[in-house]
Amino acid sequence: MKIKKIANEEKLTIQVEGRLDTLTSPTLEKELNNSLDGITELEMDMSSLEYISSAGLRVLLKAQKMMEEKGSAMTVTNCSEAILEIFDVTGFTDILNIQ
Repeated sequence: MKIKKIANEEKLTIQVEGRLDTLTSPTLEKELNNSLDGITELEMDMSSLEYISSAGLRVLLKAQKMMEEKGSAMTVTNCSEAILEIFDVTGFTDILNIQ
């Protein structure tokens, strides 16, 4: 998995490439924990994400909770049909703000 961060004042875009699974999700979680200070808008760009496991879903859920606790927003963007299907089957389409 590769992570690319694009910061624009109070907005942070994180592009995730590859697989977000049990092995890689701790890396993303650590990156999020270290990057959200002062951020009021978080965009998770999934355009290059090939697969997401339950561990990856947990990281997204935690990130959303962290943003909501700050009164801020998180959006998930550019999902492939395969990733959208995983979100749909797991009920995450009702939980996450997916655009």
